[in-house]
Amino acid sequence: MALAQDNDRAIASTTRFGIKVMRMKVVEIHRYPVKSLRGHAVQSAGIETMGMEGDRRWMVVDKDGQFLTIRQIPAMTTIDVEHRGTGILLHHDKHGSHFVEAPGGTATLRDVKIWKDIVAARAADPAAGAYLSAVLGRAVDLVYFDDPKNRPVDPEFGQPGDYVSFADGFPLLVTTTGSLDHLNSHLASPVEMARFRPNIVLDAMDAWPEDSWKTIRVGPVVMRIAKPCARCVITTRDPLSGEQPDPREPLRTLGRLHRSSKGGIIFGQNAIPNNTGTISVGDAVEVIEAGASNLM
Repeated sequence: MALAQDNDRAIASTTRFGIKVMRMKVVEIHRYPVKSLRGHAVQSAGIETMGMEGDRRWMVVDKDGQFLTIRQIPAMTTIDVEHRGTGILLHHDKHGSHFVEAPGGTATLRDVKIWKDIVAARAADPAAGAYLSAVLGRAVDLVYFDDPKNRPVDPEFGQPGDYVSFADGFPLLVTTTGSLDHLNSHLASPVEMARFRPNIVLDAMDAWPEDSWKTIRVGPVVMRIAKPCARCVITTRDPLSGEQPDPREPLRTLGRLHRSSKGGIIFGQNAIPNNTGTISVGDAVEVIEAGASNLM
């Protein structure tokens, strides 16, 4: 089902000096405190240099420090997370709740691996690892990202001073309702936007308008569009249960509809903030600079 009905769409177009201008707004904002665990919709969020405040600041790793995601452990989607003061509250329907305090500057530092990066992270209370190990059925630890300049963005797509936390590679992920509507119009069983785990969802009537953006302003925050987001098997799993209703979809159909020039199956655009500020649902969105995004 579409996120908004056509007659409620915030996007519109007008002609100004012979140029078609689109008007969009933010319709959803999502935060994922722990990488690959459940996220939540919020009405407002602070945007920091390395991404959304509180987004993917925690990560589950194995005993060797290798990061773990839904790719290896689909049951990670069954663990709920919410902010509680100076920490997070983990909850699982069968294992109850467990509060984890954010480790301070004296907590143990350990090297963890996320993709090709080795990052120094703070070890969380071992009790948190024990709780997660019981839920997931394997030995894991929980770590915390506390240094905003600890992980630079890939210099091929970023600039000096661009940083990211435990997100895959970029501070923010932006998607549009029009692209999801287009994909769903080709699927026998429509999927929800949550399959793609975006941070910011924009209202758009047409498919793939994000491919033609280089710089956008969301509320008070200017963002550079870095590159399209290549999609993987995570999109085939239910965002709450981790189950695969159809192990081929929506990737198979998306692969027919939307690929990068290098062949990757893509949905959404990775973005890097130029400045900090607070964005909210309902904020106006402006395309400042148009042009084909990287790898398109």
